[in-house]
Amino acid sequence: MSTQLTTADVVALRLPVPVAATQGTLALDLQPRTEVPAAPALHTPRPHPDLDQWVARYAQAAVEIVGGDRPVSQLARWTTKEVYLDLQRRALLVARAGNHQPGLARVQPVRPRVHSVHTCLVGEAAEAGVHVRYGERSRALAARFERRSGGGGTRWVCTALEFA
Repeated sequence: MSTQLTTADVVALRLPVPVAATQGTLALDLQPRTEVPAAPALHTPRPHPDLDQWVARYAQAAVEIVGGDRPVSQLARWTTKEVYLDLQRRALLVARAGNHQPGLARVQPVRPRVHSVHTCLVGEAAEAGVHVRYGERSRALAARFERRSGGGGTRWVCTALEFA
């Protein structure tokens, strides 16, 4: 005996959902603009060239510290505690891998060289991108510097340093 199914006998797997005017999590306002948008800044003002040179010297010292050629204490005055501890940790990891003591003598077979520095002012801080060459290889550093007062004047202090 064969049974024939009708649409009344079929159970829907999903219940119908009404379509909303805005779906998902991205609600776009598609109304036309009534005002002209502000023009974006084409570039940020360049800091003084002395800052570029100072950042280049700082970055050169930082990569030499991480490589084990310099002691981390050489940048203590110009770094926050967090950056100092990160440099120290990186130097110890590289030293462990290379089986040497960090900061005692030159140990890197190829000396890193700062190839270029690009800085821009962001409010009262300066942010920098640094291109470092190790022979034929390259690395990038990103850094943030803030002005700090004390000790008879103001100085730039590295508050963030990232290696890529």
